Amino acid sequence: MFEAFGSGRFSGRSRLMATCLAMSLAFLPQVAISGEYQLGSQDKLNIRIAEWQTVEGTFRDWSAVNGEYTIGPAGTLSVPFVGELPAAGKTTAEVAAAIGEALQHKLALSDKPEASVEMAQFRPFYISGEVQNPGQFPFVPELTVLKAISVAGGIRRSADYGPQLGKDLVTAKGNFDISDDQRVRLLVRRARIDADLAGKASFEAPKEVEGDPRLPTIVADEMTILTADQKALKLKLEALDDLKSVLQSEIESLQKKIVNQQKQVDLAQQQLTSIGPLAQKGLVANARLLDSQQSVTDLQGKILDYETAILTAKQSISKATQDAIDAQNTLSSSLAADRQQTEADLNEAALKVNMQKGLIAQASDPATTAAITNGQQPTLLYSLVRNVDGKTSEIAAKEETPVLPGDVIKVKLAPLASQ
Repeated sequence: MFEAFGSGRFSGRSRLMATCLAMSLAFLPQVAISGEYQLGSQDKLNIRIAEWQTVEGTFRDWSAVNGEYTIGPAGTLSVPFVGELPAAGKTTAEVAAAIGEALQHKLALSDKPEASVEMAQFRPFYISGEVQNPGQFPFVPELTVLKAISVAGGIRRSADYGPQLGKDLVTAKGNFDISDDQRVRLLVRRARIDADLAGKASFEAPKEVEGDPRLPTIVADEMTILTADQKALKLKLEALDDLKSVLQSEIESLQKKIVNQQKQVDLAQQQLTSIGPLAQKGLVANARLLDSQQSVTDLQGKILDYETAILTAKQSISKATQDAIDAQNTLSSSLAADRQQTEADLNEAALKVNMQKGLIAQASDPATTAAITNGQQPTLLYSLVRNVDGKTSEIAAKEETPVLPGDVIKVKLAPLASQ
């Protein structure tokens, strides 16, 4: 059911329909954004995390986690070291508290990190139909249908309806092709990212786009990216393994040198032991005794140098091992962020495809075209397509009806009754 708006004459039947619709709307609940903003899919957040380290008395900035994140279609945030975190329906303060608690729990930190979560960009709303510039627009709080129409350039002028319908049809078909192409590419990209995360060398095209003539080229492009990612990681890990092998060989060589050096220390020590009593009896010059003592000291010093070199090599091996882990984690984190963004873009592309389908159907409607050609003044109907708890419904709207993030506003031509 819709409420009729717009200028022009109403027939008796049209006036009766408008009166009934107006009465029915009076009993519809009005939904408004009140209180703190509730997050949802496609919202973008700026997250910064700092940890006060009590022992050192300093702050540590979590640069690996800080950045911009998009809430995915499932209403979750994918945050490194935290994983999938529910965000839809929560406030930024609630998400910040949840991130801090999750980091402290998972990493066994003595102090809870402080998370700061701010809105980077609201998820968009969409408007289609009889407006000057239908499409996607950034959401702002306290948005109403009338404000949204103003953002879209206002209501289309009645004199433009006739010629504009033809333009709308061409534009809608063109936009549909663009959005559908983007949808296909995003589906293939998601399949490639999933394969990359699983360590697979190849992937199969999604069933949703099987038989699409564009598929071979798109799959080939994504396969190139998959191969390049895995090759780069493999080369880096192999280089680190080679470095660890060299360092291990160096450690073994130093250990052999220590064994040989210890034998020389033992011999020198024996010589020193035999010379000591002779020196006390004056049978051996004191200079020879001092030389023997210096020789023992020098040999023991070389052993300490070798042991220090071994410790340095072991530290380098540990660092190479950590670098290998970091390389894998960095790729996984990057792929997880890419997948989240791909899901958000895919959801947006699907909405655009559906919107363009509706515009094509409206511009192609023979009844609407015939009515406008006959010079009848069209009446406008407003409605909102809204997703609540995973269910999509269409409700009638008025100019003052509040618009929520993600809503699709439809501005349609009402059927014109004959005079």
